[in-house]
Amino acid sequence: MRRSILALLFLVALFPAETIHAQDDKGAGIDSVPPLPLYVQVGKTAYHGDSIPDIVTPTCYVYPPKRFRSERERMFYNRLVLNVKKVLPYAKLAKETLIETYDFIETLPTEKERRDHIKLVEKGIKEQYKPIVRRMTKSQGKLLIKLIYRECDQTGYSLIQAFLGSFKAAYYQVFAGLFGMGLNKVYDPQGEDKDTERVVRLVESGQI
Repeated sequence: MRRSILALLFLVALFPAETIHAQDDKGAGIDSVPPLPLYVQVGKTAYHGDSIPDIVTPTCYVYPPKRFRSERERMFYNRLVLNVKKVLPYAKLAKETLIETYDFIETLPTEKERRDHIKLVEKGIKEQYKPIVRRMTKSQGKLLIKLIYRECDQTGYSLIQAFLGSFKAAYYQVFAGLFGMGLNKVYDPQGEDKDTERVVRLVESGQI
C-alpha cells in the first residue's frame, strides 16, 4: 500500500505528458511555491546548577567556492538553484503525503476501506498537483522526479511496476523517454547529481 501511494505521486508528477513538455526551459515555470520550513530545536540543559536554553539549529554546510569554466556553466548552475528552490518544497510535500496517508490507512480495519481512502487521496493529489505540474518547465519536471526519489528512496519505474505491473511500467518508461525522462534513473548525490545535492543542502539549511 505504501508503494502504491508513492507510485501515484510519481504518476501525477509525470503525466499527462502535455503538462511538462508544453513549456521549454525559457518558460516562467511555477511561480507560487510553498515555504520550506527551517526547523530549530529549542530545549534546556543543566549548567552549573541552573538551566540555560539549548538550541539546535540546522546544519551549516561549508563548500569550496564554486568555479565555473564558462558563463554558460554559471547560468546553468544559477538556473539549477532557482529550480531547486521552486521544486524541492513539492518533493517534500509528496513525502509528507506518503507518510500521513500510510499512517492513516494502517488504522483502517478492512482492505475495502483502505482502497476507498486511496481513491480519495488520488483525487486530492491530482487536484492539488496537476495545476502545478502544468506550469513546470521540462527541467523542473525532471528535477521533481529526481527529488521525489531523493526524499523517498525509490525509482519511478520500480514504484509503477509494483502498483500497475510490469507492462504499464515498461509503457511509461518508453513514454517518458520521448520527453527526455527516465524512470529507472536513480538520484546520485556523489555523481551526476552532485551539484543538485549541494544546492538542496544549502536550500534546506537556509544558506541560499
